[in-house]
Formats: sequence, structure tokens, C-alpha cells
Amino acid sequence: MIKIREAGPADGDVLGEIHVAAWRVAYAPSFAPEFAERALSARLGRWHQRIADGAGTLLLAELDGRPQGLSFSLPSTERPGLAEISSFYGHPDSWGSGIAAALMTETLRRMSGGGFTRVHLWTWRDTPQSRRFYAKCGFAETGATRRFDYGEGNLIDQVEYERAVG
Repeated sequence: MIKIREAGPADGDVLGEIHVAAWRVAYAPSFAPEFAERALSARLGRWHQRIADGAGTLLLAELDGRPQGLSFSLPSTERPGLAEISSFYGHPDSWGSGIAAALMTETLRRMSGGGFTRVHLWTWRDTPQSRRFYAKCGFAETGATRRFDYGEGNLIDQVEYERAVG
């Protein structure tokens, strides 16, 4: 059974664990090992502060009582009037279970309830699994790209996706 709820103060550690597990598989191999370990450590602890800040909507998805996914969305700073999915991660143990699709549906429902009509997100160009997922969820590439530095000088190509909320 899939349950999706707003994350609360007690969820910071588990959100970090989900983020790190997903990032370790999908992204860490693209970086030098020392930098990857520092980046993973930073991701483990950042969720307590995001919860405390209270900005945006932070959802936690559970599969059979086990936390397995997270979604963080907020008003876009780059595209006024649009919402942005800033973080969307599923624990690798849950990949293929349907939890990510359920989490995306709830994320979009919350955006609609917040008055948004469109949403965008950025994802790595070289992550075919993520890109297929977003396309399956109705997102389309906008044609916009950017190079993002995660802090080691290794510029990562990102592509933007967008869709209607409803």
C-alpha cells in the first residue's frame, strides 16, 4: 500500500537516507570519490533544515509502511508564476514499484490546490531513467539547458522539463 503525506520534523533523517540512496546510485559515479562522499554526507543532513524553513511542499511517500520517496516543490524563482519540483527522489529499493508515479500525482495535485497551472523541473541530461519517468508523467522538454556545478568544477548538463499541473 502506498501512502503519501507531508513530511514533518521527525522525518529529516529518513528523507536524507532516501536522497543519499538515490543519489549514490544515479549521480555519485559521475564525481571523484572524495567529492561524492562529501556530497552524499551533505545530502544526508540537509532535510532537517528544509523542514524547519517551512518553504515549499515536502512530501514523503511510504510503500507498505517503509519511507521510499520524497518530493520537494515550491514557487519557481526562475520562472515566475510556475511551480518547480526542486527535488524528486525514490529509494532504489522502490524503483519500478509505482510509488514514484503516485508521488508525482500527489505532488501535482498539491500544486493545483495551491493555484499553480504549470510546473517545471531540471534533470541531468545523462540520466535516461529519470528522463523516461518525467516523460511518462506528461512532462516535455522545453529546449532549455544549463550547466550546473555541484561544487567540484565538474559541470553537469541539465535539461528542463515542463507540463501543465492539471
